Amino acid sequence: MDHLFWALLFALLAFISLASAGHALVNKRDPRAAMGWVLACITIPLFGALLYWSMGVNRIQDRARRWHREAASHPFSPPVPEPRPHIALPQELRYLEELRSLSDHVVSTPLLPGNSLDPLENGEQAYPCMLQAIEEARHSIHLCTYIFDGDETGRQFTDALIRAAKRGVRVRVIVDSLGEMYSRPTARRLLKGSGVHFGRFLPLRPGRYLNLRNHRKILVVDGRIGFTGGMNIGNRHMAQGTPPVVRDLHFKVGGPVVADLQRTFLDDWRFVTGERLQESLYVNSFRPRAGSALVRAVSDGPDKEFRKLNWIILGAISCAKERVSIVTPYFIPDRPLVSALVTAALRGVSITMVLPGLNNLPFVKWATWAYLWELVSYGIKVYAQPPPFVHTKFMVVDGSWTLIGSANLDPRSLRLNFELNLEVYDLAFGQLMEGRCREAVAASTGITLADLDGRSVPIKLRDGLAKLFSPYL
Repeated sequence: MDHLFWALLFALLAFISLASAGHALVNKRDPRAAMGWVLACITIPLFGALLYWSMGVNRIQDRARRWHREAASHPFSPPVPEPRPHIALPQELRYLEELRSLSDHVVSTPLLPGNSLDPLENGEQAYPCMLQAIEEARHSIHLCTYIFDGDETGRQFTDALIRAAKRGVRVRVIVDSLGEMYSRPTARRLLKGSGVHFGRFLPLRPGRYLNLRNHRKILVVDGRIGFTGGMNIGNRHMAQGTPPVVRDLHFKVGGPVVADLQRTFLDDWRFVTGERLQESLYVNSFRPRAGSALVRAVSDGPDKEFRKLNWIILGAISCAKERVSIVTPYFIPDRPLVSALVTAALRGVSITMVLPGLNNLPFVKWATWAYLWELVSYGIKVYAQPPPFVHTKFMVVDGSWTLIGSANLDPRSLRLNFELNLEVYDLAFGQLMEGRCREAVAASTGITLADLDGRSVPIKLRDGLAKLFSPYL
């Protein structure tokens, strides 16, 4: 009997291991991920399989697909979308038609005309504008953020949100449950008992959802005014504070694209609470023009079938004729991105990258430095901004096309997180953002091959070791 028991147990473990490995082999598109999970399932009986089913299976994507199937039968389902009108690019931007076609194919939201985008530097500019919009709200306030600190700045926002709720405004707030842990008291605690409806994105559980975070920053007031970019809510973004912690850039958005910011929030609200809100109550059917920019909202995340942002970034680099400007706080590229940058540089495109000299995540900076030698050796200009830590992120191609929003150029943003970006086809805005890049370069220090070669052997080993963990940083 003992032999039979052990034989059955061995057979069961073998079946679980092989079935889990087979599932990974069929469903994982990245061969490195597939190989890792297959080896884990086979070489670590039971525990490898448990680890795979708890962390390696994208249940978020499965849930999103189920919602799409259910949407057609829901009484508040939005109407079938009308065929997209083809908005012609201005003559001077026609060379970007292939990039626009790429976005049309991978993004469900259309490219919309008549939008305005106003850069807001640091909390000193962004927070007063956001708070004023909240104070003037009449109908609805929808706020989604990764970090919502309970400090002085956070309390200004919670107080304003509570006052709005008392006025009868429908106020909904989503905070990522990992980002919520950055401070005490939490925004949830400060808003408890008020009329503000609060949702936590993917509450943390042992072994689950540590990587799948909502990194979006969205504020939409009355469906008319939007704010988005890279800025969270807290004293850390007050650059004139003592000491300054983070410098950043946010954007006030007006025009038809605000409706797509609103829809992104409504989708996230349903994801968090299970409540489907009637879209017609919160998305303005009348879309007043606010400016001249052609803008598309790009919502991306692990619930999507395609890596939209990654493809659009690669497409933009391949379309560049003269120059590409990139400002990002975290730069951990995969091989396709490195190849795209090097290929563009070899075509004669001038590529400028501005990174923070001081990074709040040292191991990310170490991994970044391990990638820079290849880029600099092919003529890509890389600069390090002086302290404090600069969290600003944007990309400009030829002063014509700009990408702004929450995503960084790292695996976490482009593969694991929920992100929201805006792609902007507009010369005036593109040249404005290029000017900001030039200002950053003027205040920065260039990173040369001599700097990279001059690192000591222990430092090179440290950076190389950090690079090994790039897919998880």
